[in-house]
Parts: sequence; C-alpha cells; structure tokens
Amino acid sequence: MAEAPDGHGPGAAAGERRPHVACQAFPERLAQGKPQQGFLSSFSTNNQSCQLMLLKTLQTNPYVKLLLDAMKHSGCAVNRERHFSCEDCNGNVSGGFDASVSQIVLCQNNIRSQAHMNRVVTHELIHAFDHCRAHVDWFTNVRHLACSEVRAANLSGDCSLVNEIFRLHFGLKQHHQTCVRDRAILSILAVRNISKEVAEKAVDEVFESCFNDHEPFGRIPHNKTYAKYAHRDFQNRDRYYSNI
Repeated sequence: MAEAPDGHGPGAAAGERRPHVACQAFPERLAQGKPQQGFLSSFSTNNQSCQLMLLKTLQTNPYVKLLLDAMKHSGCAVNRERHFSCEDCNGNVSGGFDASVSQIVLCQNNIRSQAHMNRVVTHELIHAFDHCRAHVDWFTNVRHLACSEVRAANLSGDCSLVNEIFRLHFGLKQHHQTCVRDRAILSILAVRNISKEVAEKAVDEVFESCFNDHEPFGRIPHNKTYAKYAHRDFQNRDRYYSNI
C-alpha cells in the first residue's frame, strides 16, 4: 500500500485505469518474494543515504518508536534488514507496504530528506500494524485498504499543518478531515486499478469508524510532542496490563 504522491494535481479521473502497484510503482518487486537486487546496488549513493536515514528514523522518531513497540507487543516484531527494503521506484511514489511478504518498500530515489523518511516509515508501519492486528484483505476488498489508508493519513503526520502549507493547502473548518480523505483516495489510486469514484465511495463508507480508530497512538499525534506523549502512554498502558 503506497503513500500518496505529494504532487498538487488531482487523482485519477473517472474511469481512468492504473496498473497494479507491483508493476507500476515498484519495478524491482518480483511476483514472489523480495526483489533480487544486484550486489553493487547496496553501494549506490541513494541506497546508502536511504539506509542511513532509515536507521536514524528507527532510532529517534517518536511515531516510529511507538509503532515498533506496538508491533512487538502484538507479536509482530520488526527487523530492519528483513522488513525494510530501499529500492528505486517509478514515478513519485515514496514508499509502500508489500503485504505479500510483509515488507516495507522505501523509494530511495524519491526520499530526499530525513523528515520525509520519518513520515514515509510512519505511514507504512501503520499499514504493517494493521496487517498484524487484523485480517486485512488488501488485494480484493477495497474497503479494507481504504480503512488502513485513512488511518495512515490521519496518524502519520501526512496532514500536519507544515505539510499542508508545503502543498499550498490552507486550513479551513475540518481541514484535517478533508486532507485525510483526499490523501487516502490518492493512496488507493496509486496502487489499485479502479476509478476515482470507486475509491471515493470506499473511503466515504469507512471514514467515520476508521478516522476515529487511533490505535496504537490513542490520540491523533499532530506533532512529535503529541507522539512522545502517546508513546509514554502506550508504555504505561503496557506496564499496567502486564501487572494484572
């Protein structure tokens, strides 16, 4: 499940068809399993930069640290070498979650800053968390995909004030909800061969319940301070339940 591109244009027009994500966005993905990357690819400048930014994100970002703890608590501990792959991607997609092998793809040719890496890893870890805790039918049930995309847009910082200003989108009443809906639709269109109308319908059908599902954060983490508080609360909740 790919993060929505950050372009300012609209999603697919009504009736427009898009190929499956494995063919369109992630050319190094094979039909089965992890892509067979060449030995020299790991020494490329993009790959080294991606790996260093990923390591810093995993070690320091409060959103990601909470999600890693939640994954471990749910029985799905994350291993950096097994569950992340830095690859070249087509277009301007930043990353995706390959549910077939439980692996997060990071688009090393499109992620250019630490802040961007933080957001992409958070977004995709929310998909991984949903994959761990629920029987998500990613490939045939668009409503399941829509729910996870709503949660990822809502909880990852995709719709933070800073990101929205950068996109030249300015806040009005319920602007956060509007941003979450729009980003979820764009993400679905980036990975599914469906019309914009079908994507919009799926998001609208699940929006209320999935927007209000804040697990594992317990709240909408609007910035790093909120995320740190959410992580502290999660750790305290974990300690409480372990003593019952």
